[in-house]
Amino acid sequence: MNAINMNEVIRKLPDLPEGYNELNDLLIKKIMKQNIKIFVLDDDPTGVQTVNNIPVLTVWDEESIRSAFLEKANLIYILTNSRGLKAKDAEHINSVIAERICNISLETGKAFKIISRSDSTLRGHYPLETETIRRVIEEKTDIRFDGEIIIPFFKEGGRYTVNDIHLVEDNGRLIPAGETEFAKDAAFGYENSDLKLWVEEKTLGKYKSDDVISISLDMIRNQGYDEIAKALLGAEKFQKIIVNAFDYMDIVIFTMGLMLAEEQGKNFLFRTAASFVKVRGGIKDKELLTKDELIKHNNKGGLVIVGSYVEKTTNQLYAAMELEYLKTVEVSVNKVISGEMQNEISRVSAIVENEIANGNTVLVYTSRNLVKVSQKISEENLEVSVKVSSALVDIVKSLNTAPSFIIAKGGITSSDIGTKGLGVKRALVAGQIKSGIPVWITDENSKFPEIPYIIFPGNVGNNQTLKEIIAELTT
Repeated sequence: MNAINMNEVIRKLPDLPEGYNELNDLLIKKIMKQNIKIFVLDDDPTGVQTVNNIPVLTVWDEESIRSAFLEKANLIYILTNSRGLKAKDAEHINSVIAERICNISLETGKAFKIISRSDSTLRGHYPLETETIRRVIEEKTDIRFDGEIIIPFFKEGGRYTVNDIHLVEDNGRLIPAGETEFAKDAAFGYENSDLKLWVEEKTLGKYKSDDVISISLDMIRNQGYDEIAKALLGAEKFQKIIVNAFDYMDIVIFTMGLMLAEEQGKNFLFRTAASFVKVRGGIKDKELLTKDELIKHNNKGGLVIVGSYVEKTTNQLYAAMELEYLKTVEVSVNKVISGEMQNEISRVSAIVENEIANGNTVLVYTSRNLVKVSQKISEENLEVSVKVSSALVDIVKSLNTAPSFIIAKGGITSSDIGTKGLGVKRALVAGQIKSGIPVWITDENSKFPEIPYIIFPGNVGNNQTLKEIIAELTT
């Protein structure tokens, strides 16, 4: 399947039902009456890109999870950063968190659900993470899961699923996910764009494509949530369920059907991108954040750190470098992964400290020559990424002057800088500065308290988006 014009796809879709706002309001009321705590285990910090006024935890000790059960918000993010970890470490973290959630739920008598939030372009430790969560919950409680619901739809980032084919928008064209650069990821690559086949591929044949339940756009838009519920009621033995979606209305209608099936005793785990989380959490829309809302300290410069290597990020980086007043500093990847790492960190740190203290915004970026130690051993490639990210973290940790804002580009980069560089344990997701680009407000115990920390996913936005955000915050 080749890239196709987006408008051509839209013309062929079933018509959307009317009354989105009314149905969404009805769904939100239904969700709020449930009194169920929804935990979102997020494999990198970009997953909060659709929500607002929601807490995110970067630690998962028993005290923190117990406090989360007492939070007013019904939706709580726990940042695992597991996409940047080896499989065994990802499994351990998901196991520990799920066990603690189960124990505290039993202790407090408060019900819960878990969503495993991951990449809208299908990269991550799948099926490992949801299989681990399922195993722990079924061992610790009387819950038995009938199915796993897979929804990589992410409208803000241009990710759609039509006829079970997952599509990635690129300049008005829709490209099957398996034909994009994301499918060639050194750690989490895949071949299939058809999500039924992708399930079979990723589960190594344990779950066959013919056994996957498909919730089609025709079912969603023409048959409604009663038929959706009927399809879900047929799920058994952790059967995989693909949800097609091209608009938020599709997710709202599906979620109504999902809740009908749950009311009749069905239990599901979820592997989804960020858009479903917003709907299932009953999160209302909020206008994009502005400079006046975010910047509280205007006398110091900002800090922009670019670590992601995907082509979209590189294009955004080069566009941002066109801002004449922006100081740019390259971090040599070759030096970082060799014996010259500390000298390179010291060199860059000195420049960054001086620029920020003098009120200048500085952009730090890793050299664009992506180093792959092996075409086959994905975990060794992850180790290179982790080492490069560690160098960026050390640059942030070395700073004495608080920047007026920080932007981090890339999943591993933004997670490590937030948790290790800034020492954030709990943050408030204020909202988004651009569609799909979330902003944390750091907690009072972090290295730089109460500054805006902008988490910019590597695969979101157009070529000008990074430049536009920097310009908006600095002029």
